[in-house]
Amino acid sequence: MAESEKAPTTRRDVLRGLGGALGAALAVGALGRRPAAEGEALAAPSRPLADARPQAAANAAPLTSDPLAQEDVLVRMERELTRALAKPREQRRWVMVIDLRKCVGCNSCTVACVAENKLPPGVVYRPVLEEEIGTYPNVTRKFVPRPCMQCDNPPCTLVCPVHATWKNEDGVVVVDYDQCIGCRYCITACPYGARTFDFGHFYTSGTPQGVPSLLGQDAADDYERLANAEYGESWPRSGGDESPVGNVRKCHFCLHRLAEGMLPACVTTCIGRATLFGDANDPDSLVAEMIAKPNVMRLKEEMGTAPRVYYLL
Repeated sequence: MAESEKAPTTRRDVLRGLGGALGAALAVGALGRRPAAEGEALAAPSRPLADARPQAAANAAPLTSDPLAQEDVLVRMERELTRALAKPREQRRWVMVIDLRKCVGCNSCTVACVAENKLPPGVVYRPVLEEEIGTYPNVTRKFVPRPCMQCDNPPCTLVCPVHATWKNEDGVVVVDYDQCIGCRYCITACPYGARTFDFGHFYTSGTPQGVPSLLGQDAADDYERLANAEYGESWPRSGGDESPVGNVRKCHFCLHRLAEGMLPACVTTCIGRATLFGDANDPDSLVAEMIAKPNVMRLKEEMGTAPRVYYLL
């Protein structure tokens, strides 16, 4: 074989060459290291980025300085309610603010009001009105809860022939069930349709009696006959003609709850926190802050009723 010709490279030669290169690299790396002195701790490995993120997030500043984002508005309103109840009644001004941008039409406020006041069929203090807006296919629905407006100039009180309804010291329009004769003039006079009449109906009327495996009307309507606490008194519905049967009934901002330091039932059950309540005479209250916004409105202001229910658009 000629001297210029080289023997073919075998697999063993390739592996032997790779092993030598790897050994040389390890040796160079070892020469660059300094052995740790006696008692010197070895350096801890650097913290992975994924592990560092939670700590960085914890040390980061909050995303917003808005105090409403730090606590539930119910907590704030309860604190403001306690402050308002410590004032004389004539110095308070109860108002309700409903944010229509947050209302989803769930009707939880309506159900809570019915349960709180044990309202019979046909009597609803806080319906939720619905309206479809837009042009197909770009349509949506708008929901408008409508409690009693608690007007500062209520037309319903002017037409009552026996003075059974008036505006009390808290600024809430109330009804004296024992004085009311059921003439229903006030229902006609209310421009908001916020008054209804109690005809004495029951949801269980006409259900069977003593049928096997069924509860029966005598037991099923026990809940409906329980007394409610409207206006701080006990009003049972025993089925006769006594009050509140035969009377006009309406929203009263849950005065019996306010007397116990609790917010109205419709406020506490609103899942979107769309309903706010408080003393507008308190400049630091949430409702005073809301009614000062430019996107606030009231229903039928042109009639001069001066309602105390405000809406945010």
